[in-house]
Amino acid sequence: MELLAPAGNVEKLAYAYAYGADAAYIGLKKFSLRVKADNFYEDEYKKVIELKNKYPGKRLHCALNISFHDEEIDALKQNLDYFKQYPIDAFIVQDIGVVPLLQKEFPNAELHLSTQASCVNSEAVKMYKQLGFKRIVLGREISLNQIKRIKDSVPDMELEAFGHGAMCIAYAGRCLMSAYLTGRSAQSGFCSHTCRWNFKLSTDQGDGSPVSKIITPEEAKAIAQSGNLLIEEEQRKGEYFPIYEGDDFTAVLSSKDLRMIEHLKDFKAAGVDSLKIEGRMKSIYYVAMVTRAYRKALDTIEGKISDDEAAPFIGELDNVAHRESTTGFYYNKAEADKTTIGASDSKYELAAEVGKEVAGKDFESIYQLGQKNYKAFKDNLDAMHPAAREARLKDLEIHTDRQVNPFIKKDGWKMYNLTALNKIDPSMEIQFVSPKFVSLTAKAGEWELVNPETGTLMNWVCDGHPCVLYTKYDLPDSTLLRAEDPEYQPGIIRDTGR
Repeated sequence: MELLAPAGNVEKLAYAYAYGADAAYIGLKKFSLRVKADNFYEDEYKKVIELKNKYPGKRLHCALNISFHDEEIDALKQNLDYFKQYPIDAFIVQDIGVVPLLQKEFPNAELHLSTQASCVNSEAVKMYKQLGFKRIVLGREISLNQIKRIKDSVPDMELEAFGHGAMCIAYAGRCLMSAYLTGRSAQSGFCSHTCRWNFKLSTDQGDGSPVSKIITPEEAKAIAQSGNLLIEEEQRKGEYFPIYEGDDFTAVLSSKDLRMIEHLKDFKAAGVDSLKIEGRMKSIYYVAMVTRAYRKALDTIEGKISDDEAAPFIGELDNVAHRESTTGFYYNKAEADKTTIGASDSKYELAAEVGKEVAGKDFESIYQLGQKNYKAFKDNLDAMHPAAREARLKDLEIHTDRQVNPFIKKDGWKMYNLTALNKIDPSMEIQFVSPKFVSLTAKAGEWELVNPETGTLMNWVCDGHPCVLYTKYDLPDSTLLRAEDPEYQPGIIRDTGR
């Protein structure tokens, strides 16, 4: 079974491949339902080609899954030469109007039907096969039993299904709430995630006043099925929307996250050829950790590793931003209808990306630079008048960041390029995660921050500052550095904005 991971930009694509994805799906500017993801543009095709060469055999799928208007088809035609520079293996589309164009201009690329098309029966699959589609990304409203029936009916059609990530309450994603409330159409990639907003529930008594008395469960059920329930979003006073509860569904707004990692054998038995992870707008940390967990889980099915070996990697899913989980429609509709509240949250934040090792002449150059700057610093102090020197030393005791201290060579320690994403300092306890090991805790004193432009130690670093990491630990390629989020509180839903 193929593992298909999301990639909202080139960096995420690199981590998707490094952490175990067999394939990754990207979007291109203006033609993807995730236009708020970074997506791909300009000369990034060169970096994509480099990644494909670095990871031979890895596949690249491109989402062109918006509903096209005529002017957007015109724009697509105008960008064909640009698209052809990408090493695209397959296009994911929902609008069959662009199918003939893609078949003509990209004869070697496969056509995959987007989940937006809500294909959930074998007859539709047969029709799409006649149109030239190689794979169906099944609608999320489908069960495992229905998937098996489709696979039995059309065995040579590849079937792809979502296995993990956030779900739209419209499931296939064909929701109009965002367009209605904000003018941002989900069908054009501008979804405002209206279903995640904070709504208040009330009933209209005829005079517009809400019910204030405590009601019994029986009364609550009667109200829910009366058609009189109204919701009001807290920042949009006076805008009411009716909701209704039926016998086989309960709510209409914020759905739980999908999680099928414990049920992959059932996925495979049903005939799923590709397991898809949602999240082109998610972070590098999310892409890496979720992809790694599912890679290890799939490896157990294939007999490459044991369940015990995979368990710690799977357990790390709890350390990635997530909501309550569900198995969606795969086993029963009732499970899919259960909703939740609150934003995705995690106890960790991604603090930095660890790059390639700095060794040999490059390492020695930084070391010598540090020694030179330290000598100049000491010489300057020694040349000062004694009173001025004493004042300067007292100032340095207060403002330790003004100290000039070179790093000292230590046996067994290694230096790595570091791209800081959040503020870190050497007094912190940090963790490394990588494709090879679950996590590795580095305590204060086991790592240092060095300015590569001066060769001296740094008291802290944050985004935008040049830095290298000097540590006792041997870190493989694509290692990430994470730190505990000091604002995280278990069980507390934080307002992370919209």
